[in-house]
Amino acid sequence: MPRVIGIDPGTVSIDLCGLDDGHVFLDRTLPTAEALADPAAFVAMLERMGSVDLMAGPSGYGLPLIPAAEATEEMFRLAYLAAPGEQGGIGGLRALARALAHSSLPVVFTPGVIHLPTVPAYRKVNRVDMGTADKVCAAALAVHQQRERRGCAAHDVSFLLMELGGAFTAALAVERGQIVDGVGGSAGPVGMRGVGALDGEVAFLAGTVPKSMLFRGGVNAIRAETSVAPEGGVAEGSAPEAGALEASASESFAAPHGGRDELAWNAYMEGIEKAVAMLAVAVPHPYEILLSGRMAHDADVFQELTRRLGARAPVRRLDGFTATAKEGAQGAALIADGLAGGGAQWLVQSLELTRATGTSLDYLYVITPETARRRIGL
Repeated sequence: MPRVIGIDPGTVSIDLCGLDDGHVFLDRTLPTAEALADPAAFVAMLERMGSVDLMAGPSGYGLPLIPAAEATEEMFRLAYLAAPGEQGGIGGLRALARALAHSSLPVVFTPGVIHLPTVPAYRKVNRVDMGTADKVCAAALAVHQQRERRGCAAHDVSFLLMELGGAFTAALAVERGQIVDGVGGSAGPVGMRGVGALDGEVAFLAGTVPKSMLFRGGVNAIRAETSVAPEGGVAEGSAPEAGALEASASESFAAPHGGRDELAWNAYMEGIEKAVAMLAVAVPHPYEILLSGRMAHDADVFQELTRRLGARAPVRRLDGFTATAKEGAQGAALIADGLAGGGAQWLVQSLELTRATGTSLDYLYVITPETARRRIGL
């Protein structure tokens, strides 16, 4: 039976989950900044794990299933949607992905939501971020867990998944064991760090929208009471640099008692509530609403969302099978297990991962795919 590893490249942490014949042998998390600072050391750490059959690697916005060793420069640009020298965003993960691709490790890159044939084309119109590859992995864990817990067939699995990360808030809809819709973190509700979906007029007024803008303006910025200058610095006379404030701000909520905390709380909670209502168009009668990610483990957040969402369907946290590694890493390990011929083959088949096609730029009409490709240096 296969020995595999799943990697979840989060904004705050990179998590690792290893399965050997379905049993956990690796359960680890480390700061993303640490891994990005020395990709060679990260690769060496994985090499010390011993022989593995497959690794589901950090795939950014996703690619159709492909061995990392076969990835071209064009594929890396499409997976991370950043031009050379672009500051901010997940572009920094490209160096790590390249290091993995150039190693002898059996790494595979996996799809994002927009690549999946189970999502109707009309839901992809003018969309790019419907859920990054790690969100697909979190949904894979959720499908696996619900099927196991209920003792049902894969085609009986249905849920709405709210992925409440340390930076972004995303949402996925699963019906009959398949992902049928999604709202990615840069296109959805406000996140702890990320601004979420930008009002088109805000984008116009900003003049330019660099990648770094997508990673600020969220809950931590609201609570920090910092105004940011158009060029990304801090307005004269304001608090210290916004990026530093957001990085150091608490990634937890206490019950708010007025002021900016209450403003941030209501924006965050109602944004999640609206995302669930929107995806209920795709899955009107989910069996349950699942909460995953860093913020799902905040007691106040969980209690409030249970109150707000409970009338639609039962609300619960996504139960994983590790003590440390996040849900995305566990799901990535299950996908790797299935691709390597292990017990999770049914999961790969249900999600139709091997039929993933195209790029995340294929459904653009407000700008052309060619314009988008030029923006990332292609």
